[in-house]
Amino acid sequence: MPLTMAKEGEVNVIRKVGGREETRRFLEGLGFVAGGLVTVVSAMGGNVIVNVKEARVAIGKDMARKILI
Repeated sequence: MPLTMAKEGEVNVIRKVGGREETRRFLEGLGFVAGGLVTVVSAMGGNVIVNVKEARVAIGKDMARKILI
């Protein structure tokens, strides 16, 4: 399921990062890699703030849909 459907506070494992090559590289640079852990801190209107690799990152709903957990 996409990251936009994750519950707040729940630790999830990233299964796949989709999208075009440049989008995948951008997300991987932020720490969104397959097998990595991600926790949703806050979600409003599909936009999410997550903890990934001990950093807090805010991403839009379009990017969050490309991250499958």
